Order: sequence, then structure tokens, then C-alpha cells
Amino acid sequence: MSTPTLTETPTGLRPRRRLLRGLPWLVVRQHRTALAAVLGLAVLGTLWIVYQRHEMVQLLDARGWPEEEVRYAVDDSRGYGYISSLLSGLPLILAVFVGAPLIAGDRENGTAQLVTTQSVTRRQWLVAKLGLAYTLALVCGLLLSAAFTWWWEPHRSFFLSDWVDGRIFDNTGPVLPALLLFATAAGITLGVLVRRVLPAMVVTFVFTIVSAYVWDEVRIRLGSIKMYTYPMGTDLPARFDEAYEVDRWVGNARGELFGWGTCAEATEKAQNACIKEHGIINDVIEYLDYDQMAAMQWTAAGILLAGTALLTGFVLWRVSRRPL
Repeated sequence: MSTPTLTETPTGLRPRRRLLRGLPWLVVRQHRTALAAVLGLAVLGTLWIVYQRHEMVQLLDARGWPEEEVRYAVDDSRGYGYISSLLSGLPLILAVFVGAPLIAGDRENGTAQLVTTQSVTRRQWLVAKLGLAYTLALVCGLLLSAAFTWWWEPHRSFFLSDWVDGRIFDNTGPVLPALLLFATAAGITLGVLVRRVLPAMVVTFVFTIVSAYVWDEVRIRLGSIKMYTYPMGTDLPARFDEAYEVDRWVGNARGELFGWGTCAEATEKAQNACIKEHGIINDVIEYLDYDQMAAMQWTAAGILLAGTALLTGFVLWRVSRRPL
């Protein structure tokens, strides 16, 4: 452990008080570079979001929004691309550069054996390490999610991305903090299993990429998919402007459904003959209402937090019962 810093007072020397002491101070000092880098990235990202929102509000006010209709493609702006890339890449950064080396690094260089033979137990050391990593993930997630939600929610009609898209769904509300916690826990778990830093980081990188594709499939299934039938050739009602389209069909009067391209023939005459043959008179859309977004996000956050708890429990069990 470290020697307390002494300060001179009229009555002599006394220890200077620190916000953190003992094992928490040691863990923070050990990982201060990663801590400063990730926190700095989160703060800069938040400030960039605030700046971009200020610019967008000024533009909309100048054009008389919401009284006047305004066409503003936020997806085409460079700032939005940078922000969405940062938020989408943050789980990978935390998993690879914070989670994977957290325990594996101490095992590889012998720090774990040294610390746990001093005045602290193995469980105390592990709780301090996990506490630092999870606090970092939670603070960054809450900060960036709050800022991005504040930017996106009032002006969502100007974002070309569907709200189910990961750039919106995963980065607003409770999902981003939960996603960062899960990514960090996955990195820590893989570091415990692999035991060496560089291989653990490589395995974690691959796992995070693969899990992102799996999560894209899971996300859509969190809502209750609805179906709406309307006469062929007519427009959808305005209430579907914010709905997420899952799939499209065509149907006949008997309720039979056919694929959207069933009568995509080369000529108009052939198309009409096909439509008449199948009796197609309706267009059918499968969709998710925007009203489901909040419930879907809390469900997603619950799944991710449950996964984090399971991985954390496994790490505590594994490290407590296996040699360091």
C-alpha cells in the first residue's frame, strides 16, 4: 500500500486527506491512463453533442420550425456521423481496453498475487477492480445517453435513421449504460478465461463484433409486431410516419398473403394478369409502433443487466476458487 502524503501544519505533520484511500486508490492509480482516456472521450463526446444540438436548434429557429415545414437531413451532417460512430464504438472500446486487461493484466504481471498476499483478501481486490470498471462504464453511459437523448428526442423527425436502428435505439434512454456495463463485463470474463492480456483483447474484439450482429436481430424481436391492411395503391395513414416497417406483403380478400414481389412482372399487362390470378387487392405492412420504443428499451436494458449480473457472478466464482 502507499505511504500517506504528509502536510506541514502549525502543530506538526499530519496526513493529507484523499478522496480515495487504500485499495480503491491503488486500483484507480493503476488504471489511471485508461480511466482518463475513456472519461475524456465521454466528456468531449458530450460537449460535441451539446454543440451540434445548439447548431441544429439555431438552424430550425431561423427557418421558422415548427410552424414552417423544414427539411433538414441530420444523417448527412458530418457531426452526426462522428457522434453516432463514437457511441456505437464505445462498447468495443470499453470491452477491449478496459474489461479484457482488468484481471488478465494483473495475472500476467503478477500484481494479483502481490496484492492478495498483503492486507486485502482476493475478494476485496476483485470487488475494487470490478467497481472501478463498472463505475466508469455507468458514468460514461449515463452522460452520453442523457446528452444524445436530449438532442434526438425533440427533433427526431429530422433524423433519417429509424428509431429501431442501433444508432438511435442503443444510444438513447437506458440502453447505452446497460450496453456498456455488459460489454465491460464480457471483456472482464474473457480476460479471466484467457488469462493473458493480448490474446484476451483479440478474443474480446471478435466477441464484441459478433455480439453486435446478434444484438441487431434481438432488438427487433423485443417489440410486439403488428399488421395493418389497406387498399392497394393508397397511402398509409399519417400515424405510420414514425412506425418501423418490419416487412411488407400483398393480400387477397380471403386473407391470404403473398410476398411483396409476387407480381413484379416485366410488363404491366403481365402484372395485372398476376394480380387478377391471385385476387390481390390489399397491401399489408408489419410494423412496430413508436409508442413501443420505451418498453422495448427497458426490456433491452433488463436483458443486458441480467447478462452483466451473470457474467459478474461467474467472474467472482472463478477467481475466488481458481489459482491466480
